[in-house]
Amino acid sequence: MSYWTIRRRDVLTGYVFILPQLAGVALFVLLPVGMAIWYSLNDWNVFTGQQTFVGAANYAALADDPQLPKVLLATTLFSGGVVVLNIALGLLIAVLLNRKFRGVTFFRTLFFSPVVVSVVAWTLVWGFLLQDNGAINGLFGGGPNWLQHGDTAMISVIFTQVVRSVGVNMVLFLAALQGVPGELYEAARIDGASSRSVFGRITLPLISPTILLTVIVTIVGALQSFAQIAVLTAGGPELSTTVLVYNVFQQAFKFNDIGYGSTLALMLLSFVMVLTLLQWQLRRKWVFYEE
Repeated sequence: MSYWTIRRRDVLTGYVFILPQLAGVALFVLLPVGMAIWYSLNDWNVFTGQQTFVGAANYAALADDPQLPKVLLATTLFSGGVVVLNIALGLLIAVLLNRKFRGVTFFRTLFFSPVVVSVVAWTLVWGFLLQDNGAINGLFGGGPNWLQHGDTAMISVIFTQVVRSVGVNMVLFLAALQGVPGELYEAARIDGASSRSVFGRITLPLISPTILLTVIVTIVGALQSFAQIAVLTAGGPELSTTVLVYNVFQQAFKFNDIGYGSTLALMLLSFVMVLTLLQWQLRRKWVFYEE
């Protein structure tokens, strides 16, 4: 009997097809995470190249870092604001544009167009617009330097991030809305259901898988937002916009503390994993197709 049976050939073919993906995960995910864990256990002098094993010292330093509470607060405010506004506005715009009217294609393109613009170019333009003598204050007849005050700086970075990225969620929600069977709406109208009831009892449940996807993607994207902070505020003023991912950059490459920067990076990775797993577990309670 031949060793290479049809089943074994099929299994081998499957592994050959997924090998590039497995290699990519190993090279660009598992290897960097493993290196970050190793660096977090060492004190690395990047100038001399000398590494000293310090064990859990970098992890213990998290509890003694006076800046960490402010960084975590800024991360929570930024990520929370971006996620809530992005999901809410994306769904609202999708609902408004899920209709047939003159110019609908133009408005869909208008809201999606910022997505294809370079992040740095987009942020630089908004940096000029938000100055005390910029176009925003000129439009309203005066105002503060939005990027130099703690409260307005956070609002500004959230606003620029949402305006640029809301088009992605709009497209996803629009595709989901167009996939809802029209006969369900017809049946609801015949039964005399109000628009609010139709949206809450038909539309939202049927697009709940897309809502789950957009929430996960938006949270991960918000926690990884770096260029907007770096270009607009550089974490200031007074750490008010220093989110965790920007603090990782500062510690590792500005202060040359690779070990502590790697520790913060692993903390960020842990937050992303916990939030993603939590949402994945809760999906059974509100996603329509789950039993």
